[in-house]
Amino acid sequence: MPEPPHTIRLGPAGWSYADWNGVLYPKPKPRNFHEATFISELFDAIEINTSFYSPLNPDHCRLWLKQVAGNKCFLFTAKLWQRFTHETGATADDERAVRAGFDVLSDAGKLGAVLLQFPFSFHREPDTIAYLEALLDRFSDYPLVVEVRHGTWNDKSFYEMLHARGVGFCNIDQPVIGRSLKPTERATASVGYIRLHGRRYDTWFTDDAEIPSHERYNYLYSESELEPWARRIEHVAQHSDKTFVITNNHYNAKGVVNALQLINLLMKVKVKVPELLRERYPELNKIADQPPQSPTLFPVP
Repeated sequence: MPEPPHTIRLGPAGWSYADWNGVLYPKPKPRNFHEATFISELFDAIEINTSFYSPLNPDHCRLWLKQVAGNKCFLFTAKLWQRFTHETGATADDERAVRAGFDVLSDAGKLGAVLLQFPFSFHREPDTIAYLEALLDRFSDYPLVVEVRHGTWNDKSFYEMLHARGVGFCNIDQPVIGRSLKPTERATASVGYIRLHGRRYDTWFTDDAEIPSHERYNYLYSESELEPWARRIEHVAQHSDKTFVITNNHYNAKGVVNALQLINLLMKVKVKVPELLRERYPELNKIADQPPQSPTLFPVP
């Protein structure tokens, strides 16, 4: 059965974080518990972030497909290995290694998009434009999406290039510092994409080794901050066949909280809320489709 037009899929960036244990996942985990299965019962998408650090193991991809098989609407998205987006000199062997994992998901019809995430230092210049176009050619057989973070890319010719190639543009929410790209609502291809990174202005660009890396993503959006993004998501979805909304503010499962809230805002429905998560974030009670299993007098702050 074909999908309805303008489908929106929401989900978190990644699913395996130690700080989610006891907040989202049970601790200890019961026998045969699978994190990906748990997430697929709440959402229709997960962005694979481990693929940014190294190529995916094809056997792991086959296992993930089994773990999410209960949700027929479910799709993965995956970040391209940083060797292609943050470094130079990627080889043909590097490309083959990347494709080995991606192709398992693609052949199963479960790879919704490949995200090329570039750093803030990647500015729009003749050399970087040429590099990007060559990379888009190299992986053109996948549904591609480009994320850039520097304001120089907010240029008509850039969006036209993406549109001509059928490549999606990733609209982001990030701390707007200096020439940072501001919030957008652009659709350049059949795949729309939105990523919410949080708004930790104090840690986004920090070089302080004493600040844990997770603090960059330790941010919970308020409902008033999500409402403008709900409108942007609807706009992108109206101009795309399928739209992915990924919450990357992952510390202590805050991205899961915000993704559930966005489903409620966009779909106007109550949502399934895991019991542990509602204990940590009692604001979820008002959008939950079931009352608390064990009401408490003193919710966890």
